[in-house]
Amino acid sequence: MNNTIYLTEQDYKRLVDLIQIQRQSNGVPANIGKLGEELKRAVRVPSEEIPANVVTMNSRVLLQDLQGGRELEMTLVYPKDADINSRKISVFAPVGTAIIGCKEGDVVEWPVPSGTIKYKVVKVTFQPEATGDYTL
Repeated sequence: MNNTIYLTEQDYKRLVDLIQIQRQSNGVPANIGKLGEELKRAVRVPSEEIPANVVTMNSRVLLQDLQGGRELEMTLVYPKDADINSRKISVFAPVGTAIIGCKEGDVVEWPVPSGTIKYKVVKVTFQPEATGDYTL
């Protein structure tokens, strides 16, 4: 998938810093490398200019499983805020890496032990920047 992804300057900087910390502390898990690749291809825009239909950090997103049809709502968070019971998914998790910077209507896929999962980004139900919060 080579859809263009969009990141706010702030998300980009924070994620690059997180990757650097991970690399220094314990090598690079495979998914951290994938996130780094995603960051390299991202178009960076000021927080005030990010479209409201783009998945940014701390966005709540409705996804649809294209194989099974079920929908899943989750919030994309930094690793320290991840909580599976609250459906807060780390950007370091495969699904988090897959959806960062995507927009409504995009289809993402990522490998899992049983094959490949495909999800459609149905709706960004909350985005901090859209509410004027540029610091989350």
